Amino acid sequence: MPELWSDRADAAEAAVTSRHVRRLWGLPGTALGVVGWPATRRERAFGSWHYWWQAHLIDLAVDAAVRVPDADLPEGDGGPRGRRRVVRLTRSHRIRNLTGWTNNYFDDMAWLGLALERAQRHLYVDHRGAVTTLVDELFDAWQPERGGGIPWRRGDDFFNTPANGPAALLLARAGRLWRAQEMADWIHEMLLDPGTGLILDGIRDGRLDRAVYSYCQGVVLGVETELAVQLDDPRHRLRVHALVDAVDSELTDRSVVVGGGGGDGGLFNGILARYLAMVATTLPVHDSDDVRARASARRIVLASADAAWENRLQIEGLPLFGRDWSLPAKLPGSSGTVAQFTAGSVRPSSIAERDLSVQLGGWMLMEAAHAVASAAP
Repeated sequence: MPELWSDRADAAEAAVTSRHVRRLWGLPGTALGVVGWPATRRERAFGSWHYWWQAHLIDLAVDAAVRVPDADLPEGDGGPRGRRRVVRLTRSHRIRNLTGWTNNYFDDMAWLGLALERAQRHLYVDHRGAVTTLVDELFDAWQPERGGGIPWRRGDDFFNTPANGPAALLLARAGRLWRAQEMADWIHEMLLDPGTGLILDGIRDGRLDRAVYSYCQGVVLGVETELAVQLDDPRHRLRVHALVDAVDSELTDRSVVVGGGGGDGGLFNGILARYLAMVATTLPVHDSDDVRARASARRIVLASADAAWENRLQIEGLPLFGRDWSLPAKLPGSSGTVAQFTAGSVRPSSIAERDLSVQLGGWMLMEAAHAVASAAP
């Protein structure tokens, strides 16, 4: 079964690479993701590029290089093929961002930091300066005197899970465990909905935003699992048990993650799948509840991946994933509205399957399925 999922992840990787990845402004040694397919002229020129989507493209390139090592292939610019792609993507991210590695959104910076840290850890791509810069930004953004947490963006009073979750995970991996644990505790105390067991979006001026997004559950599963691995504190394992149960009960239908979207939302379910796979493969096992949480996470990932694969379109031999993994994918065309950045987030195209985010989410799911299928149940 791992070979089946490796083949499907290969196909998802090839689809994104062939339809979306292009040189940045024609510069040699660069590669960046065009944010729509079929693309508009502005998109092909990288007038739109979406910082955090590109961070996930880098992270997925790391997944692919780890899944199919090619260290015995001839060296090229930056190293073997998989590593070379990561080098080109990260170089291009830095160039296109114009002002350095950072921007005004702490969630964006956390996602990029996680991708660069993994590239360094797994592929030995030296990102020490960039990771240190991003970690310091996130560490210094902690504002308990204002009710946080760290804010969503600079100067904002919205303290939310999408910023604090990935930031805490990056800080834990960077060795700042005390702050990561503070952030995980803050999310648990302030944003856990006791009725459903799910994590809410955020808090502004003491008022909860009760929106529920699948990726909020994913990032919390990620940081709590990381802390369970690194710290001898059972509270993190207990939180993972409860949140996996809540996801299974509230966000799936016959074990398939429900809903989906385009624009920024195209990444949400894929992020949940990534961190369910982390639970399934790395949550420490001390008792039967740990075994059950790992098994539930594995079941959700594989059922969702089966559904997404069955509902894909096959175009020129390569998959096009749907915005909702439980429904048949739709073929995008050259008409209709395209994804637009508005009020701090990217709204979807009228046919969401054209958005790079949706295809990254499908690829992420295939990589997650491969990860859990390759691990001992």
